[in-house]
Amino acid sequence: MSPRQELILKSIIEQYAEVASPVGSSLLAKVFGVSSATIRAEMAELERLGLITQPHTSAGRIPTDKGYRYYVNTLSDETSVDKRTERALSARVSDNNAPERTIRSAVDTLVEMTHNLGLATIGNQLYMSGLTNLFAQPEFSSGGAVREVASLLDNLEPWLHEAKPNEPLSVFIGQENPIGRNSGCSLIISKFRSPYSDNSYIGVLGPTRQSYKGVMNLVKRTGESLEEAIYE
Repeated sequence: MSPRQELILKSIIEQYAEVASPVGSSLLAKVFGVSSATIRAEMAELERLGLITQPHTSAGRIPTDKGYRYYVNTLSDETSVDKRTERALSARVSDNNAPERTIRSAVDTLVEMTHNLGLATIGNQLYMSGLTNLFAQPEFSSGGAVREVASLLDNLEPWLHEAKPNEPLSVFIGQENPIGRNSGCSLIISKFRSPYSDNSYIGVLGPTRQSYKGVMNLVKRTGESLEEAIYE
């Protein structure tokens, strides 16, 4: 893939995250200062590589799970959130409450900041908040999509206890999800240490159409903040 194709893929992913509609060549032509024909040729190659697709008869393109994975893999491992977000996060998770309340507060904060469904393991239970946010997304307007998401949520707690994802931050995109593979969701979770388990998790579940860099940084930083608050 050429550097320009990488930039076009990045632009499609980030534009689609904002507008929730296929991204056309005319918009990208303005961004890159080239002709629409040049952009269409580059998009055709990205489509051949399986990184983007053309939904129905739309003139625009949207990312595939493979495209999202390529994009996520190119993101920096550095965890950084802006100072305002950092202050808000610290205030919510360092309130000297009992660990359970601190974890619940952290989940609620993730819901507010990402507009996704937030979740965390507390002992043998899975705390979830923000279901309305999830089903308000345009991707989940059909009954079939809702059933797929419900299946994922029903099986998520036992899967987390069994699989114990071992990375500080794990991202499961669309078909990569071990359950609810056709749900069109991405699960972004951070492992943290708590009085309940060394393998406690906090994160979000939302559509694959995500602002991945910001959400990943926020989820990872939330996990770190929880450990700091609980064990300070």
